Amino acid sequence: MRNGARLASAVQILAEINKRNRSATSVLKDWSVANRFAGSSDRLAIGSLVYEALRRKLSFANQMQNDSPRSLILAATPHIFAVTIDQILEIADGSRYALSPLSTEELAGLKRQLSTDVPQYIRGDYPKWLARSIERAFGNDAARQGSALARRAPLDLRTNALKTERAQVLKALEHTSAVPSANMPLAIRIPIHKGLVRIPNMETETSYHKGWFEVQDEGSQIAAALAGAGSRLQILDLCAGAGGKTLAFAGAMNNIGKIVAFDTNKRQLQPIFKRIQRAGALNVQVLEAANIFALNNFGACFDIVFVDAPCTGSGVWRRKPDTKWRLKPTDLANRISEQHEVLTIARKLVKPGGYLLYVTCSILPEENIDQVAWFLGMATNFNLVSYTMRWNKILPTEAPLSADKNLQTLQLTPASHGTDGFFIATFERQII
Repeated sequence: MRNGARLASAVQILAEINKRNRSATSVLKDWSVANRFAGSSDRLAIGSLVYEALRRKLSFANQMQNDSPRSLILAATPHIFAVTIDQILEIADGSRYALSPLSTEELAGLKRQLSTDVPQYIRGDYPKWLARSIERAFGNDAARQGSALARRAPLDLRTNALKTERAQVLKALEHTSAVPSANMPLAIRIPIHKGLVRIPNMETETSYHKGWFEVQDEGSQIAAALAGAGSRLQILDLCAGAGGKTLAFAGAMNNIGKIVAFDTNKRQLQPIFKRIQRAGALNVQVLEAANIFALNNFGACFDIVFVDAPCTGSGVWRRKPDTKWRLKPTDLANRISEQHEVLTIARKLVKPGGYLLYVTCSILPEENIDQVAWFLGMATNFNLVSYTMRWNKILPTEAPLSADKNLQTLQLTPASHGTDGFFIATFERQII
């Protein structure tokens, strides 16, 4: 396909996403099935345009003074194809399958710079209805924080300490430009550059199938590390999902001790079994999904209960940009209710002197600091532990400043820490 046809296809796909309120992944997949003539480079180009338009929807719309799919794709084109405005005029030439020629208004839009006096939610590319919430978290820094969540994310890996060392993984992945993280001793990052760049498929790597590493954002690795997993401990991963943090615990414990993995969603839990086997994790017991009776039978016996709570996913908008525009107030209300439920379950399973970690991949204070306040009001036998004290005790680097300037809980963000937007709070159960 020529670039003109790629632009036209991207406009068509973005229009379908908006009209049907469907996920970008599903619409792009359907388009690929229906257009089998399109090669992998075509799918990469079209998908990159669509995702860039979704990431920066509000700032692009303001720039173009129009929020139509065509306008958004045109605004995304220089960032993805690295072309000049004159080259865009050549691409959109009205030939067969290509976009029709640009209007005077569209040409002016491509030349227009985003004004510095537009509201933070436009500069930060986050929904207007969430402006008060995000600005409550970050104040005058909200636009910068949101803008970083509207950029492509790098690919992060966690070395599996049960099987190898980071240097060996870096050697195996030299061809990917992988580099070690300065913050986490097991973390590896593969930078993703601007433009039309394919994210490496790690599942094609021999070292992946050997179990040498797992794909895991550095923010998620930090959250898992702050649990303080170690040999002979009893750990509950209460919302285990596919098991990324479960496997991080197993590595930190050197397979000594016990991890119980639980989730209410059978489909989300399903991948954990193959991942456990590939990683060589021998100390993990996976409970039957949604079997609350079996979970409660453990009683207050766990040294660490790790709650990776259901949330809006606002902290991973750079990876799933369509979700920020499909998120509704009712979704936030439902997540808050679910967080109350899981925290109510979790507090009963922590032994005296043990720790409960509450983690979300969210930047919204309603899901984060507000839930901390709610939990402390409900569970009076728990104390909040400063993240800086926890960090300096567990990790070899100095604790960073939380993006929301809170001194007790840690808000990680792409702008401040180069990670996804993870929130971490640690509670200790009192010994009476």
